[in-house]
Amino acid sequence: MNDDDLGTRSFVAHRELLFSLVYTMLGSVADTEDVLQESWLSWASADRARVENPRAYLVRIAINKALASRAALSRRRESYVGQWLPEPLVTDLVDPVLREESASLALLVVLESLSPTERAVFVLHDVFGHPHADIAEMLGRRTDSVRQLARRARQHVRARRPRYRVDPSVQRRATERFLAATVGGDIEELLRVLAPDVTLWTDGGGKGPAAALHPVRGRAAVAELLLTVGAAARARFEIGYRRVNGDPAALLFSGDAPFAVLVLDLTADGDRVTGVYSVTNPDKLSHVTVS
Repeated sequence: MNDDDLGTRSFVAHRELLFSLVYTMLGSVADTEDVLQESWLSWASADRARVENPRAYLVRIAINKALASRAALSRRRESYVGQWLPEPLVTDLVDPVLREESASLALLVVLESLSPTERAVFVLHDVFGHPHADIAEMLGRRTDSVRQLARRARQHVRARRPRYRVDPSVQRRATERFLAATVGGDIEELLRVLAPDVTLWTDGGGKGPAAALHPVRGRAAVAELLLTVGAAARARFEIGYRRVNGDPAALLFSGDAPFAVLVLDLTADGDRVTGVYSVTNPDKLSHVTVS
């Protein structure tokens, strides 16, 4: 087997890891694929005979290209219509590469509030377990600086996103209960399901229907808006249940066309809904199918 074949096999062997890392950095499937293509080109042209650790080398390439693409993403989002949510990853099973809640929509929304470098350090250290010294070498920074960035990012994330994981069966039941109340117009049940400080995020991107241009907060306001949307949805859509970013979630279809992906964030006991994430931008649903 020649060197090109070995290089291809090595890249393919690490591709899922790289995809998960870059997606957690960017929250966009299309941009992640672009970064992976650029990473492959860099890897293909590298002097691989001098590479002692292909995994570490590929991670360094991918994370730096992801950081470079953050600037372009930020410029695009300045002109984005309404709220921006990460592009949902829809699967039938838990992706073993998506570690714990590393790519949950709720966490990705919190990561958007970090600086690009803080996000890179958090993803590399807290999600993928790279030592601070290795991250410093990847990013061209001092180890003590990386350690400080990691501490600041971790404090910020924990303040906005306590670390717990709701059992998938509890998540599924809560989602079904929430949708039954919303689509059925049961205001009393919906108010019981929603936490007092619940927040609703909707992302239509100016192309799909979005309920609000800004996050809606508070049980009464969220319930009122959901019931209005639910009334229009009763006869129009079919509801399916799949995993989205590792969590049980609901998908709304109009015929074979995806209309919305709906993901809930729950309290630690799974009893109340604290966050509702609704993605209706068709560009972000192009890869979603009925089965």
